[in-house]
Amino acid sequence: MSKEFKGRPVIAGSISGEAVVSEQGVNTLATFQKSALMHKKQVIGSDQNNPGVYNKLISGKILCLPQTIGSTTGGMVLYTVTALNMAPGAMLFSESIDSLAAAGVILADVWTNGTIVTVDRLGKEFLEYVKDGMKITVKEDGTVIVD
Repeated sequence: MSKEFKGRPVIAGSISGEAVVSEQGVNTLATFQKSALMHKKQVIGSDQNNPGVYNKLISGKILCLPQTIGSTTGGMVLYTVTALNMAPGAMLFSESIDSLAAAGVILADVWTNGTIVTVDRLGKEFLEYVKDGMKITVKEDGTVIVD
């Protein structure tokens, strides 16, 4: 049985994929930097302080999270992994997107050949419902369907 949630499209797009869920804020630098610096083809989450992403494949996945945390380099990290074709396919925020993540996904959308489909304000119930491995479909209007 599927469940539908409605959020605000920040970077609109349609995509389907597999969920990777973090119940806590995702530190983009700690999560993505190691794979990017080692010139890997895909991001394997390297933030050992976040069991939701640690040692999990992030590239191409639908990353479900409350918001990002960390230093001001967070936005640049999202831009960089997008430019390197290593980004998540989508980022789905239960809360309002934070300014650092917003800067990163917007810069990536404008200045690279890639896009991270981004929807925020999906609500606390969304993050409680979605689990790793669930199939998620995101629509242009910010509708998110979780199977």
